[in-house]
Amino acid sequence: MRLGNLLHVAALSGTLAAVVACLPVQDARAAEQLASARAPRVIDGDTLALGETRVRLHGIDAPELSQSCRDAEGARWDCGQWSKLVLAKLVSGGVSCEARDVDRYGRIVAVCTGAAGDVNAAMVAAGAAYAYARYATDYVPAERAARAAGRGVWRGTGERPADYRAAGRGDSGAEAAPEGCAIKGNISTSGRIYHMPGSRWYAQTRIDPRRGERWFCSARAAEAAGWRRADG
Repeated sequence: MRLGNLLHVAALSGTLAAVVACLPVQDARAAEQLASARAPRVIDGDTLALGETRVRLHGIDAPELSQSCRDAEGARWDCGQWSKLVLAKLVSGGVSCEARDVDRYGRIVAVCTGAAGDVNAAMVAAGAAYAYARYATDYVPAERAARAAGRGVWRGTGERPADYRAAGRGDSGAEAAPEGCAIKGNISTSGRIYHMPGSRWYAQTRIDPRRGERWFCSARAAEAAGWRRADG
């Protein structure tokens, strides 16, 4: 099933409270992974990988991995790396996610729930992410509370991630291959292309999970997800 098909999913376990209805997703496997209770892989402070499915947390924007902030005394600290660690702790017991949209990179935009409740809200409440009011106002009250309490990025000064990226200082997002999964799933003007190790363009192709790109363990998995093999 390709992007654009309609998918209706109900989680019977009770870990996913809502039905994922009428949202375009790539395949039924993505729906299964969204409802999974397993601990996901954390890409950065607002992006998760549930199996082969990339999830961008709805309504929040976390500092880029390369981003630093300043504390109340003006000293720099690695708020981007810290944000990732906070998210990793919140999802360590597993998550289920309710899809809200699909972004321009093909990632599912979702609200994820962990052992302590709404993960998106918890990130903003901890000052580990900003409310992304450009797209949703769900977490604006939580941001106001975190700011008033001086938590996380609000204990000093910092630049909003969107402004940081707009200034060209954002992360490239390039990621190393997971063990045993060296096939590169690239997104370009030619569409979704996968590159096999040793192929013509393999060495110069970089994988950026923030754009919805990914690694595959087999050509069959890449093709099932909608990628086609690169020429050469």
